[in-house]
Amino acid sequence: MLKETRIKVAHGDIATLELGDRRSSSVQLVFIHGWLDNAGSFQTLLPLLKERIPNGYFCAIDLPGHGHSSHKPDGHFYPFHDYIDDIHQLLAELSPNKLVLVGHSLGALIASCYSAAFPEQVAGLVQIEGFGPLAEPPQNSVHRLRQGVKSRQRIRRKPVRSLASIEQAIEKRAQVNQLDPQQIAPIVERGIVNREGGWYWRHDSKLQSDSLYRMSAENAKAIIDAITSPQLVILGQQGFEHLSQVEQQVVKPDIDVVTVDGGHHCHLQDNDRVIDLISGLVNKI
Repeated sequence: MLKETRIKVAHGDIATLELGDRRSSSVQLVFIHGWLDNAGSFQTLLPLLKERIPNGYFCAIDLPGHGHSSHKPDGHFYPFHDYIDDIHQLLAELSPNKLVLVGHSLGALIASCYSAAFPEQVAGLVQIEGFGPLAEPPQNSVHRLRQGVKSRQRIRRKPVRSLASIEQAIEKRAQVNQLDPQQIAPIVERGIVNREGGWYWRHDSKLQSDSLYRMSAENAKAIIDAITSPQLVILGQQGFEHLSQVEQQVVKPDIDVVTVDGGHHCHLQDNDRVIDLISGLVNKI
């Protein structure tokens, strides 16, 4: 049975869903979800992976500002690099043995950067619909900076609106993410709360502001090149278009790129295949 826990970090708590014993396990898998998702993204995968890897410990987290985790203090936004520090604090509390990081989308970006910065900590890396940090040409920097600041202003002024029911919230997210309602339901159920007769998203609205900065292609390549652990990249057949060229970018022999059925949330759509692939990486290491 999945266990709800909270782990203390500098700004507050990180909420987790855990399965297995972190002290006695021979391998520990930490799962990092995508933008505006939460640990519910992996809720159906964890018990099935436990069947395949009975001696494993599995921990799916809510990133700060998402799900049941604490929001950053008022006035603080969520620059991408701060997540690396959050993960480092979390892992210090978990003290993992033979750590495998599994990230989806934003979580894949975070996991790749952490694996590059702390290669001695990571035994294996799985990126689902992601490959290294996002990058763009340097000439976009000034425009991005301006638009990012302006987006923060919009977020500060934006009113908070409620939804009529949890069913409406599930249907809304299912349409946005092109998923069946039952596939997205665990994310929505963990990411919504009832207050004063209305349903509201739990996530911090400041998460919806634009980034102020994005790396250059050279910066991103340096991070990808610094990862030393075996890697698995899982892409959806109808996933994000910019990831379709990943296989041509891979030059390291310890990176496997596999395409599965589904779109950007392919781990929810083709979960049997994704479980096979993650179990295969764990067996390899």
